[in-house]
Amino acid sequence: MKVILAYSGGLDTSCILTWLQEKYNAEVITYCADVGQDEETSGINEKALKCGAVKAYCEDLTEEFAKDYIFPMFQANAIYENMYLLGTSIARPLISKHLVEVAKKEGAEYICHGATGKGNDQIRFELSAYALNPEIKFIAPWRSPDWTFKSRTDLINYAQEKKIPITVSTKKPYSMDRNLLHISFEGGVLEDPWVESPKECHVLTVPVEEAPDTPEYITISFEKGIPVAVNDQKLSPAKLMRELNRLGGKHAIGRIDIVETRFTGMKDRGVYETPGGTILFHAHRAMESITMDREVMSTRDSLIDRYANLIYNGFWFAPEREFIQAAITKSQENVTGDVRLKLYKGNAFIVGRRSPYTLYDPEVVTFEKDDVYNQQDATGFIKLNALRLRINAKANKPQD
Repeated sequence: MKVILAYSGGLDTSCILTWLQEKYNAEVITYCADVGQDEETSGINEKALKCGAVKAYCEDLTEEFAKDYIFPMFQANAIYENMYLLGTSIARPLISKHLVEVAKKEGAEYICHGATGKGNDQIRFELSAYALNPEIKFIAPWRSPDWTFKSRTDLINYAQEKKIPITVSTKKPYSMDRNLLHISFEGGVLEDPWVESPKECHVLTVPVEEAPDTPEYITISFEKGIPVAVNDQKLSPAKLMRELNRLGGKHAIGRIDIVETRFTGMKDRGVYETPGGTILFHAHRAMESITMDREVMSTRDSLIDRYANLIYNGFWFAPEREFIQAAITKSQENVTGDVRLKLYKGNAFIVGRRSPYTLYDPEVVTFEKDDVYNQQDATGFIKLNALRLRINAKANKPQD
C-alpha cells in the first residue's frame, strides 16, 4: 500500500506519518508544498525520512501560487462574508493539484491529509483532487474508526511517546497555517471569541501600537487587473507579494479577528494576517474605479459572493468557477495603470490613481464652466426616471 501524505511537518502530519506505518504497514511518501511558509520548510524532507518516509518531496510553488491562484482571485475582489480574503482557502487547490500529480508519478492509489472532520480543508483537498482524478482514494485519519486520538493533547502525548520531533506544546496549542498570502491562527486559546488574541499571534504584522508614526507612500502598477510592479519596480508574482507583505506588515495592515461560517455550518473564530493582500485588494478596487464601465462592474460585483463561496468551499476546479473566471478576466481588459496609497497605522489609504484607459473625464465632471455637458438635459432624465414613481404614488394615494 503506497500513500502520498500531504506533509507540513506540524503536529498532525508528523503523528500521521508514524500512524500510517503502524496501522497499515504503508509505504509513505511525503509531499510538502512550499506556498510561502518560508523557514517552516527548512529540513522538512530530512525530518520525514528520519520518521520513516520512503521518499520525501518539497517543491517551491510560490510563483505558481501567486500567478495562477492569488492574482486571478484578486481580479474578482473575492472576499468571504465581507471580511476574509481567503488566504488558506486559495492555497488548497494548488496543493491538491500537486498531490494528484505526485500520486500519478509514484503509482500511489491513496492520498492522505491531516485535516479534521470538522473543518473546511478536508473538503477542499478532496473535492479538488476528485475533480482532477476521479479514481483517487483518500485516507482521512481524523474521520477513520482506526484513529483513536480525540484532541491535540492526545497527539502531543503520542508524539512524545514515539519520540516524534514536534514544536507545539500543551502550553501553546493554537494552530497556525502560513503561506504567501496570509497566516491564520485558530483553536486552543482562541476558541473563546470574547478573549483577545495573545501578542504571539503577530507574525506578519506589527501591533498597530508599534507601527511607524510617519506614513509611507507606495505605488502599485496593474496590467489587465494583475499587479506587476511596486514603486515602479517590476517584480515576479511571488516577489511582489513578499514586498507588499513587508510593507503592509511594517504598518500593521491586514490583521482581522473574525468569526466565520464553515462549509459544514459551524461557526469558527480565526485571527488572520493578510498584509499584502489587504493592500492589493484596496488598490485593485481603486484601479477599477476609473477604468471599468459601471454596468460591467455591477455585473462582476454580483458574482463576487458566489465566486468567494466557491473558493471557500473547495470548488476551484469546478466548471462554474472556471465559467465565472472567464467573465472576470474579460472584465479586466482595461484595468491597467497605477494606484498610489498611503500606508499608516493599520490603514491603506487610496490617494491617487491614473490609467491610459481612464473613464474619468475632468471636462465632463468639473464644477467649473464647461462646453461638453448641458445641465438642462438632466431635467428630462430626472422626469423619465421619476415616471414610474409618480404613477405608483398616484395609484396608492389614499381615497378621500
